[in-house]
Amino acid sequence: MSTQLAPTGASGTLTSAQKAAVVLLQIGHERAAKVLAELSPSEVEEITAEIVRMEEVPASTADAVVSEFHRQVTTGEPTIGHGGLEYAQRLLEASFGAERAAGVLDRLSTMMAGQPFDFLQHADARQVQSLIAGEHPQTVALVLAHLRPDRASAILAGLTPELRSDVAHRIALMERASPEVVAIVADNLQHKATSVLSSGDLTAVGGVQPLVEILNRSDPGTEKQILEGLGERDAALADEVRGLMFTFEDIILLDDRAVQLVLRQTEISTLALALKGAPTTVSDKTRRNLSERARENLAEEMEMAGPVRVSEVQEARGAIVTVIRTLEESGQIVIRREGEDDYVS
Repeated sequence: MSTQLAPTGASGTLTSAQKAAVVLLQIGHERAAKVLAELSPSEVEEITAEIVRMEEVPASTADAVVSEFHRQVTTGEPTIGHGGLEYAQRLLEASFGAERAAGVLDRLSTMMAGQPFDFLQHADARQVQSLIAGEHPQTVALVLAHLRPDRASAILAGLTPELRSDVAHRIALMERASPEVVAIVADNLQHKATSVLSSGDLTAVGGVQPLVEILNRSDPGTEKQILEGLGERDAALADEVRGLMFTFEDIILLDDRAVQLVLRQTEISTLALALKGAPTTVSDKTRRNLSERARENLAEEMEMAGPVRVSEVQEARGAIVTVIRTLEESGQIVIRREGEDDYVS
């Protein structure tokens, strides 16, 4: 399904993703690829979806969007943009390589056909929590499994501890769902929902990996509570989920080059908090990959900080883990999890 943007002198009717797509269409293939490479996976998919939809961008619309983004056009009149699937594919391949581009496009092919819970993707988490209040845990799990991991984690965090564990357990065990059931649930939650899924094969919506992605984007407290609750219900399943996740203590599994990349993107003040009470192996691994000057600054920061709240330490560690996960997703580092074979070059 393509989107024909109407000529306009203002960009206020466009969504943020549409505006970003228009800007990328105006700055040229190479520059657009570089910009796309700096975005998160969810942003890449959202903006790429808009590029695929935008077969034509009128000059007046492009002018309005670029003027808003840059405040004033400094390189002359913008040209009419041409998007579409072919442009999106070339842009993704230039940004991430053919293999990763193919993965994004595979996910987009399903998304472009329409998703039953699209109307929840940008809704406030509290609104969604109110919407699903009183629903059966299996229904809640079905809904969250269809949402982007960042949206699902925000909603999951607002549920009661008991419901969180139940829903997490159901997401992990959910592998396939009948399109008819999905359509009924979506229709009950919002009357505008229609039968967007084909009545043929069953659609994969859940499983361990979606739960891992949701937990990876949750705050440490929510992550811990869900894993503990999941362990009480199914210890083997909880161990499987933990094995796929990365925690701050797992930094010892990174090679020195990867640790150095992580530290370059981490403030010394954040690192000082994160290392409070950390195992010796973690502390040694980190300090070994700092310059002498940086080690001195770290020691000063830790001494000046004094006693700190556990929540502050968890927040700092979560920030570093986010950096690690971002670097892994972009292919800049490889996480060698325990039990895996070593890599050879």
